[in-house]
Amino acid sequence: MERVRAEHPGPLARRPLVTLLTATALAVSGASALSSAARAADADLARNGGFESGLDGWTCTAGTTVTSPVHGGTAALQATPAGADDARCAQTVAVKPDSAYTLSGYVRGTYVYLGASGTGTTDASTWVQSAPDWQHLTTTFRTGPSTTKVTIYTHGWYGTGTYHADDISLTGPGGEVSRPPATPAGLTAGSVTSSSVALSWSPVPGATGYAVYRDGARVRTVTGTSTTVTGLTPSTAYAFQVAAVNDAGESARSATVTATTAEGQDGGGSGLPAHALVGYLHASFANGSGYTRMADVPDSWDVIDLAFGEPTSVTSGDIRFTRCPVTECPNVESDAEFKAAIRAKQAAGKKVLISIGGQNGQVQLSTTAARDMFVSSVSKIIDEYGLDGLDIDFEGHSLSLNADDTDFRNPKTPVIVNLISALKTLKATYGDDFVLTMAPETFFVQNGYQFYGTGKWGGQDPRCGAYLPVIHALRDDLTLLHVQDYNSGPVMGLDDRYHSMGGADFHIAMTDMLLTGFPVAGDANNVFPPLRPDQVAIGMPASTGAGNGHVSPAEVTKALNCLTRKTDCGTYTTHGTWPGLRGLMAWSINWDRYANGEFRKNFDAYFG
Repeated sequence: MERVRAEHPGPLARRPLVTLLTATALAVSGASALSSAARAADADLARNGGFESGLDGWTCTAGTTVTSPVHGGTAALQATPAGADDARCAQTVAVKPDSAYTLSGYVRGTYVYLGASGTGTTDASTWVQSAPDWQHLTTTFRTGPSTTKVTIYTHGWYGTGTYHADDISLTGPGGEVSRPPATPAGLTAGSVTSSSVALSWSPVPGATGYAVYRDGARVRTVTGTSTTVTGLTPSTAYAFQVAAVNDAGESARSATVTATTAEGQDGGGSGLPAHALVGYLHASFANGSGYTRMADVPDSWDVIDLAFGEPTSVTSGDIRFTRCPVTECPNVESDAEFKAAIRAKQAAGKKVLISIGGQNGQVQLSTTAARDMFVSSVSKIIDEYGLDGLDIDFEGHSLSLNADDTDFRNPKTPVIVNLISALKTLKATYGDDFVLTMAPETFFVQNGYQFYGTGKWGGQDPRCGAYLPVIHALRDDLTLLHVQDYNSGPVMGLDDRYHSMGGADFHIAMTDMLLTGFPVAGDANNVFPPLRPDQVAIGMPASTGAGNGHVSPAEVTKALNCLTRKTDCGTYTTHGTWPGLRGLMAWSINWDRYANGEFRKNFDAYFG
């Protein structure tokens, strides 16, 4: 290098040394100024990363702010995982495509995670196994070519105790901040029943959904421009508003519309009558019982479950509801007629649900992506048909427990945890009037009295009792549990005797277990608590052609007498009397119609 400068002296080489140093200093100064300017452009994009303003900007499943311990300032996040909830706190941040970002924060606790999702490239996360004092976590990522927003989050781990987080920052170039949509117009109240009000409004450009308010409280979020708010009290005035929603937030609320419900019987529990008849309607297929149009469903049926929504694949979580084709069901009605008939049923006070699963619809939500797809696809079905809720009819190999999953109160298995999370999300989205029911088989519920999962020494069927953690986690959200007391093998009751299908005894013993509670796998320290009687209906085949385990109307009456009046109990002694037992479920409306309505007529005669 020196040789080159000597052989080819240029203007710079002939300058005095002081000039050279001055030029070098200026160059360095310019570089430093440029570097400082670049750093100045990388702002901290996290909102309220120090939690000084409470949880403003954050969405937390289980979190609060505390004044001690803190890393900086006067506040920090405190969150406690419990059951299927990992106590996640997250916020969405506007970013620029194809840009570099650094995420950092301070955490305390056991198994604490800090990460970013939706980056458009490889999502980033970091974690600490044990941090008895504040520990700094940091990770980096680059956004994809079209990424304009990412979600940053922190969470703990199931059953590992409370964690703390503070001073979370995301540095990098800020993206364009979008604006909330305009306020919806044209809110109108349509058909009104004793327990429901139909609402509709005009679409808002840029809205991804709409929040519906009843008397100032948010009761559900929908993607379309109409909904039916159910679970209302008869002869009561309600005030409704709607707001448009997108990623930037929520618009101002619309003008208020008031509506008064009609007179009628208030049965409590999401608008159901005190004693309800639940039935499945073959809406996507035909069999030996024939196709029944929605408009032809007899008025006796209080809850109509559309059978079935099924996944595109076992693990996709993508649920589709396809109505029976005319080649299979020649008398099938059009979509418009079907939807109109649903609205007419709802106007008469009936609930119409989409039932997911069935014998052929295996659903395994083994990943969070499948969980989110489940929520999204089920919501689309509910919104398209204006339904009142969801029935979970997972059978076969949909639910099973991992070998280390031994406590129904704190499940670990992904298919269980993700299902619980998905159902809680749907319930929170649609509000308190969302009807949630389940129709497990006895093997997945009552058989848990003897066996749970693979057992302490392994070798047992991992599906045994697998519904128990789902029922338990959702017992405050569950409208009805109607176990299928059919197509079942012998099951041990609380009298430690086996009970078999074929008479009132089986239904009495199986229902008594739900209303009394029972130790799981015989462990007196691990008791499944009883459900409320208004949450329980007895599942039965409607006719001999519907399935194994059909009993005569006389045996149905005996079972009801024993459970609600403590008479006709036979050899089984119940642990209580439950006049508030909600009612009966039948497979199916079609099979009952095929048998001249024997099942529903007996129900009507019993409950009036």
